[in-house]
Amino acid sequence: MPTPLRIGVNALYLIPGGVGGTEIYLRNLLAALAQVDRRNQYFVFVNRETGPDLCPKTQNFQAVETGVRAKFRPGRLIWEQLGLPFATRKAKLDVLFNAGFTTPWMSSGARVTVIHDLQHKRQPGNFGFFERMAWNASVGLAVRRSSRLVTVSDNSKRDIEKFYEVEPEKIHVVHHGVEDSFRGLLSNRSFGPSLLQEAGLPEAPYLLAVSTLHPHKNWDRLLEAFERLRSQGQELDLAICGLPGKSWDIIHKRLEGSDLEKHVHLLGWQPRRCVIGLFKYAEALVFPSTFEGFGMPVAEALTAGVPVACSDIAPLREVAGDCASYFDPSSSDAIADSIHSLLGDAALRADMAARGIERATQFTWRRAAEQTLAVLLEAGRY
Repeated sequence: MPTPLRIGVNALYLIPGGVGGTEIYLRNLLAALAQVDRRNQYFVFVNRETGPDLCPKTQNFQAVETGVRAKFRPGRLIWEQLGLPFATRKAKLDVLFNAGFTTPWMSSGARVTVIHDLQHKRQPGNFGFFERMAWNASVGLAVRRSSRLVTVSDNSKRDIEKFYEVEPEKIHVVHHGVEDSFRGLLSNRSFGPSLLQEAGLPEAPYLLAVSTLHPHKNWDRLLEAFERLRSQGQELDLAICGLPGKSWDIIHKRLEGSDLEKHVHLLGWQPRRCVIGLFKYAEALVFPSTFEGFGMPVAEALTAGVPVACSDIAPLREVAGDCASYFDPSSSDAIADSIHSLLGDAALRADMAARGIERATQFTWRRAAEQTLAVLLEAGRY
């Protein structure tokens, strides 16, 4: 039997409630790794914001506190390049797993890095000049210095091959999982309607949108589509749940003093239990993004049996297959028509929900952990 590996996890990027879906990714992946692997030793390098609580409470997982403040990103990146290599040598690692785009120039053992998407290449206008330069440098370094790359969709794999000229066999696609709490959600009484009030949502039928408020999430067109739906007599509210991002102020100004103001609810980042409750009671999930690496909320809605209307882009097709109502994200009219058709056809909603639940059985964190572990073992024993 092969000797157990010493596996490091670079979790320095994670700011609780501050990095969106990549936080959900890492927390669930670590928990699943602790379930599927009791043999190899894990050293989770954590920052001040997360502390040791990020690390699973099993004998083969150990938190390594670094004192790094992740909220000061320049300082975190500098320590990652200068301090983390020494920490990995001290831990005598066989492989370092970098879960958030970046890797140190040097480290003990092989490096495996997760490149979730290449938005800075596909939509560079969403980034300031220096921000874009930092992304180009950091991701470029990770691609060159990692022996293996993990990404979350076939579409992202194609992007990495194209923009960084990486050989396909170096890149491994591992889809996100979905928490077990979403399975059978609609009949799960432990997620009651009081969670809606806790999240700050008044009692009314609502569409749900779950995303960080960044430009590529296409909020302007969603609001235009929602305004049209309201004008056509749809008595609905819109609940937007996600981190305040670059579009936060723009959305506030768009709503201020408008007829939509009392019907659009900006809920911000919510505790995970409240988010799951929001899915349970939603009429549908609407996801109008113009760019994604994977599209975790779509997989979550499918798992829960919540109807989905989403953008017709390759990553979301990869997730939802024929189990969603697709629209052209460049057209607010198309968004409104798709939602209107979905809400007006009970048979379509029921059929789509049933097929979505079946399709979503492939999205489990256990499966993601097993596939990730296989990449780590391959890299560590190469």
